[in-house]
Amino acid sequence: MKYLLNLLLLLSAIKGYSQSGNFEKRTFTDKEGHILPYRILFPENYDASKKYPIVLVLHGAGERGNDNEKQLTHGSKLFLSPENRQKFPAIVIFPQCPTDSYWASVKIDRSKSPLDIDFTYNEQPNWPLAAAVDLVKQISKTEKVDKNRIYIMGLSMGGMGTFEAIARNPKLFAAAAPICGGANLTWAKKYAQTVPVWIFHGDADGVVKVGYSRDMYAALRALEAKEVKYTEYPNVNHNSWDNAFAEPNLLPWLFEHKK
Repeated sequence: MKYLLNLLLLLSAIKGYSQSGNFEKRTFTDKEGHILPYRILFPENYDASKKYPIVLVLHGAGERGNDNEKQLTHGSKLFLSPENRQKFPAIVIFPQCPTDSYWASVKIDRSKSPLDIDFTYNEQPNWPLAAAVDLVKQISKTEKVDKNRIYIMGLSMGGMGTFEAIARNPKLFAAAAPICGGANLTWAKKYAQTVPVWIFHGDADGVVKVGYSRDMYAALRALEAKEVKYTEYPNVNHNSWDNAFAEPNLLPWLFEHKK
């Protein structure tokens, strides 16, 4: 009986540490009436007398939809780790992009592998990216947020969205970590002097060319960026987010930055 009880307690603990964990399920409606599903994780023992950083995480194309669940597939466990929750208390937001849209304003030729991507940003961002940024601004007003410590990271499509978000909102974000993404090189000057960036990519990426991240790193270096780092993983394909999320210095690096 004691063994069975211990087993049930263990299974309960494992279930509580699932990818959805303590992420609350919510929706955000923008000014045009678009509905953006999102999950939000609050710090343990949330203290209204303190202020907390925000981390906005943008998922990849495979996690698009409206189930308000798939966006937690990659990266959520990083923030649910008991050690990280203790060391890096923060408000973590995982919005979900609809299937018929994209975080970044890009044109993609899917007949080629890796994909041929044209980062010609439109005058206005795609509504899901704009809504995600507006959501962060709203949470900054309604919750106890340190507005000097708002961070963004994303993978693949989300890495592209990360670059575009900081280009359009260089005064909002304190640091960014785009993974296997890419961006419009001419927009790099908009955030080179204001937003520290740590770029990640696998050199064997068969979906998003590693050259996109190499070019962004070179462009930011040429602009004498405030701070830019680039980590390239040898023999790693498109899932370089596994390596990036396993980086022991990722969260320490992110959370040390302030506006």
